[in-house]
Amino acid sequence: MRGPVHGTGDQLRVAFGSTAGAVIEAYDFIGFGTAAALYFGSAFFPSQNPLMGTLSSFATLGVGFVARPLGGIVGGHLGDKVGRKPVLVASLIVMGLATFLIGCLPTVAAVGVLAPVLLVTIRIIQGLAYGAEWGGAILMTYEHSPWLKRGKFTGIVQSGFPIGLLLANLVFLVSVALPGDWKWRVPFLFSAVLVIVGLIIRSKVPESPVFDQIKDAGEVVKSPIKQVIVEDWRNILRGIGLRIAETAGYAISITFMISYLHTAKIASSAETILALCIASAIGIAATIGWGALTDRIGRRPLYLWVTIFNAAWAVPMFLVVNTKVFLAVVITVVISYIISQNALAGSQGAWFPELFQANTRSSGASLAYQISAMISGVTPFLTTLLYMKYQWAGPAILFLVYSLIGLVSTLMTRETWGPKERCAAEDISARTPLDQYQRDIAADRLVQNVEE
Repeated sequence: MRGPVHGTGDQLRVAFGSTAGAVIEAYDFIGFGTAAALYFGSAFFPSQNPLMGTLSSFATLGVGFVARPLGGIVGGHLGDKVGRKPVLVASLIVMGLATFLIGCLPTVAAVGVLAPVLLVTIRIIQGLAYGAEWGGAILMTYEHSPWLKRGKFTGIVQSGFPIGLLLANLVFLVSVALPGDWKWRVPFLFSAVLVIVGLIIRSKVPESPVFDQIKDAGEVVKSPIKQVIVEDWRNILRGIGLRIAETAGYAISITFMISYLHTAKIASSAETILALCIASAIGIAATIGWGALTDRIGRRPLYLWVTIFNAAWAVPMFLVVNTKVFLAVVITVVISYIISQNALAGSQGAWFPELFQANTRSSGASLAYQISAMISGVTPFLTTLLYMKYQWAGPAILFLVYSLIGLVSTLMTRETWGPKERCAAEDISARTPLDQYQRDIAADRLVQNVEE
């Protein structure tokens, strides 16, 4: 509990500024996943067997996820050393340029083997930028927000994911009618517009008050990455397990599901994208709602019940889509997204920062969040291999395993916003006027009381 108890007064502007970047990052990264499932197999990895082309494109998708921990290390280190805001701006610029260049790439038909090499290179750059983005966006919002509403405000940032998903799939839905390679080029080229808008919004966002407190007090750590690994490695491991249930589960229930619906001829590309658009539109409000719910009941209980639900949902979600009824496909995608993914993401926004000390928070939260991305990155590739051998049962079992990992990690992770913390924050909030100076004094006193 650091920072003004009622927030800085800039909390909405910071939340929307962070969300704007999160939208763009999600649009760019998710757009690649959609294109990998539908188009990149033939454009960059042609094969006599379409499934092998899809397998190769998913491998390229995974390369970006493998690069994300390195981006998280660099971004987390800079976030704890020089501030949260510089990381936000730099990651957005790099991500936007990389995504725009994907839309300009020549295909294998034009330049041969150079095409997939260029695609992989740019994908790595995307992964580095995306790895640096999340920690800065979440921490800026968390540390500007009122103590009693940090779940809600970080949920706004996490809703950038479904907003980006919706935008990406709407653009892909429209571009389906375009001729040839323009089907996938236009969505990537369009990202330039979003980057310009995001930079304008983020340029007006103030630095985190908690980071300013740390800097003024001389508490900036010389090597935050090293310190958080030495002192908080258990929480990093727990965070990785918590995150696997969400991000690797998403890689099966959504990313692989897109390919499965297409390959098994359950739904057309247009129908699949439409189902995703419906799910992501609902997911925007759902993610914010889940985050706000954690302010009332705590972070841990929601995670616990959702991971149990996911374990039970592993087999039914494939049985439902196998009916080949479009309504059943839509219902499955919506459930998989708004519950299996959105609820966990909505909890993470506040829970992950609260697991770490303020002066190593950027490094710790980023490491936990991004290391798990390596597993989710290779999951579509692994899932495709399992599908080739065991059909849909293979991916279903893998989804079950990831859900159980999340469940065990939840049981092993402490609650950071339980009844005692909520009561203390409510008491301080009720007794603290909305004057900036008095808010800061009350916050400092509470920190001292907690430490004592």
